[in-house]
Amino acid sequence: MKDKITIIGGGLAGAEAAYQIAKRGIDVILYEMKPNKFSPAHSNKNLAEIVCSNSFKSNLHTNACGLLKEELRMLDSLLIHTADETAVPAGQALAVDRDEFSTKVTQELEKMNNIHIIREEIGNEKIALRELVNEGLVIIATGPLTSDGLSKEILDITGEEDLHFYDAAAPIILKDSIDMNIAFHGNRYEQERKKDEDVEEWKKIIPREVDTSYINLPMNKEEYEKFWNELINAEVVELHQFEKRDIFEGCMPVEVMAKRGIDTLRYGPLKPMGFTDPRTGYRPYAIVQLRQDNKDATIYNIVGFQTNLRFGEQKRVFSMIPGLKNAEFVKYGVMHRNTFINSTKLLDETYQLKKNKNIYFAGQITGVEGYVESVSSGLVAGINAARQLEGKEKIIFSDYTMIGSLAKYISTKNEKFQPMNANYGILPELEGNKIADKKIKYGKISDRAIKKLKENINEYNITKC
Repeated sequence: MKDKITIIGGGLAGAEAAYQIAKRGIDVILYEMKPNKFSPAHSNKNLAEIVCSNSFKSNLHTNACGLLKEELRMLDSLLIHTADETAVPAGQALAVDRDEFSTKVTQELEKMNNIHIIREEIGNEKIALRELVNEGLVIIATGPLTSDGLSKEILDITGEEDLHFYDAAAPIILKDSIDMNIAFHGNRYEQERKKDEDVEEWKKIIPREVDTSYINLPMNKEEYEKFWNELINAEVVELHQFEKRDIFEGCMPVEVMAKRGIDTLRYGPLKPMGFTDPRTGYRPYAIVQLRQDNKDATIYNIVGFQTNLRFGEQKRVFSMIPGLKNAEFVKYGVMHRNTFINSTKLLDETYQLKKNKNIYFAGQITGVEGYVESVSSGLVAGINAARQLEGKEKIIFSDYTMIGSLAKYISTKNEKFQPMNANYGILPELEGNKIADKKIKYGKISDRAIKKLKENINEYNITKC
């Protein structure tokens, strides 16, 4: 086949990419190693297997993932349409019958005459990745548990020394939800100790002189000890056996560190040295730091708080930190094996490899995290690979859309890059006066995103294949 595109991986991203390419009349060769070989997390022979929760999250217009799903519906996403068709009762969320969902996706792709599914593993002596790349366009959508053989070939092609193994990551907070009456800006050691009589003057100069890339949350002795007690007794997530081997080599979960002693955190990530609490004029008993996580300074991660706590426990316990009582978590901390490339260095906003135009990546290997986010990356990579083959201009979706903002996030330079879910913190702020009511604010951001996507559809004539 001369005009064909090869896809490696039949998960959510690979399946969506295959559909987007095939419906444009282009032949697709889709490689999937199941059922000949399964990753430690997979057991279903079908494509688009859902291995964890059956929820695609909220359908609400005022929810970031709800907005992303609506954008995908507008772009004729096979997987979101299938999720709608196989939905089970889940209130405002979109949850699916997992077996029915993967079966139906597989059947839909098998019915398309120009999709050829080959059940073989790539990255072995029989089929090498570089050979496929030399033959034409390839989309690598192998997920967070990419096999060792293929991982080595990806390293060779990208020129990287290693893939990232994201074992434990800290939660990320929306800046607007932080109580800045308690919190204050500044980097460790840039603060100068001040005498009591200088406190008011010191407060006045803060906006002009301190590093705003860090937000600090001071704790007194009583606040710290209550927080510590809840932290060490909070419920954690049980890891899979294959995730336990290397999990503690590069990072220590905050709850594990805390169990070593009541003062361990105060001499570690919560050490107060170099700071003055503007509320008192004295050094705080402990301090939690938040570090800027995106260029627009709309989201911050909790420094040193990589964790294995259940999401509900993270909300409960971390909200005890002064200044985070009403915190909105755009991403909870997670702890699992997750292979991903350094997308901020390697990829552009179409998920194409900068140094080799024959290669696209899609799915969680790019650093998008979540079911719907993986579908989004597969859709963007699939559409653009097809357009490249047809000699058409590639599409860079507006960063006012959730689809576009995710693509921009993973392709924008970020030394502290970690996988990201859809959230309003990565979208540009609304122009004009700030809106206090979050539902109204998010509704307006979503309205703007839908409008921008309609403009993209018209500009690029996306719906006409």
